[in-house]
Parts: sequence; C-alpha cells; structure tokens
Amino acid sequence: MISRLVSFRPTVYALTLAAGLVAASVAQAQQEPRLDVIYVPTPQEVVDRMLELAKVGSGDYMIDFGCGDGRMVVTAAKRGARGYGVDINPQRIKEAKENAAKAGVTDKVEFKIANLFEEDLSKADVMAMYLLTDINLRLRPKILDTMKPGSRIVSHAFDMGDWKPEVHENVNGRNVYFWIVPAKVGGKWQVDGAQKMTLDLDQKYQFFTGKADIGGKTVDITDGKLTGANITFKVDGKTYSGKVSGDSIAGDGWKATKA
Repeated sequence: MISRLVSFRPTVYALTLAAGLVAASVAQAQQEPRLDVIYVPTPQEVVDRMLELAKVGSGDYMIDFGCGDGRMVVTAAKRGARGYGVDINPQRIKEAKENAAKAGVTDKVEFKIANLFEEDLSKADVMAMYLLTDINLRLRPKILDTMKPGSRIVSHAFDMGDWKPEVHENVNGRNVYFWIVPAKVGGKWQVDGAQKMTLDLDQKYQFFTGKADIGGKTVDITDGKLTGANITFKVDGKTYSGKVSGDSIAGDGWKATKA
C-alpha cells in the first residue's frame, strides 16, 4: 500500500503541474491581443523608398496601419510630415513612442492601440501598410470610398488584388507597391464646349472605358485614365484632359456635369 502511494504521488504532481501550466498559458493568451499579422520590421531602406514613392513631405498627414515600432511614421516626421500610427499590440506602441522620443518628433506623431478597420481615413494624404493581401482587400473598399482623390497609398510586400499599382518595385528583394486614389467618374456625363456630347463611363479603379454620343453618333471612349482627380481620355481621335471635382469636370475649352 505504501509503495502504491509513493508511485502515485509523482503522477498526481505531474498532472497538477501540467494543468497549472495550461491555465497560465490560457490566461496569458486571453491578455494578449489576437494579431492578424505577425510583427516583422520593415528594413529602413524599404521605409525610405516607400516614402519617396509617395513623395511624403511637409504638409502631409500620413497614417501607418500596423505601424510596429513606428519607424515609418518617425521617418515621415523627419521629412516634415505629421504621422499617425496604429497597432493592436501594446508592446509595439510602447516601442514606437520611445523611438519618436529618441528622434525628437513627438510633437509631430501620434501612436494608438486601435482596430485599423475602425479608423477614419478621410483626413490622410498618405497611407502606409505592411499587412497581408487579404487584409488589404478588406480595407480596399474603405480606401476607395473615404479617402480623397489624389491620396497616396504605399504597401510593403502585399498588393491589393486587381487594383493595379501605379508603381511596383523591388527594393533589395522586397516588393513595394504604390497607388493613387482615383476620383469617381462612373456613369453618365453631359459635356459642353466646342463639342457637345454625352459620355457613359464604366470605371474600374483608375481606368475607364465607355461610349460617347455625339449628335446621335456613338463612338468608343479610349485611353481613359485617372490620376487622382486628373482625368484624360480620347473620343473620336481627340484627347480630353481635365480635373474632376465631385459631379463636375473642368477642362481646357470644355466642361462636364454628372447627368
């Protein structure tokens, strides 16, 4: 009987210890945020090139989703911009604030623990991302619907599906992507000027096609392109260029209003 008790006690102890370790692991997991993207720092040379592509400078307000240790926002602040970094991990935000203090740019930056899908994008001139493609795709509608035309987007490593970038570069083995948010021009427009016509535009991101009705004659619209609010296209061999402002377009010798 004694030998049975002696041999049984280590087993009970082992089970108790294992249960305690599991409970501790569960408690720790409950305290830590669930991360959609693991933290991998962006090399500084990639940070620099992303900011160069987006032409970040004085007067710009840049947001960085998944900001990590804040190096993108801090570097942007050194270029004269104001920056706002969002991350769900408290440790990363702590590091970002420390790095901003070391760089002497705390007056130009802000870091916050937040859910990036709940953030307001409308005030940003530039948006930087180092997320995953599926998260980029979830953000894409919000980017297109709420960011002003001409806003610049840069992403490290991951694209945005069939929204083709303006620039795709390889920086020391790392993919970098750059987009410009286009104005919305899909639908019918009435053109006045030397040539009166009606346009019916079919837009897909920064490109569009369509038909033009010129006095009952229907012709194709070709080479339709938006660079932010700037628009160019061809009708019947003639090139039109102008600037979109809501429901109107102003060009040289012509103007259009949304029908």
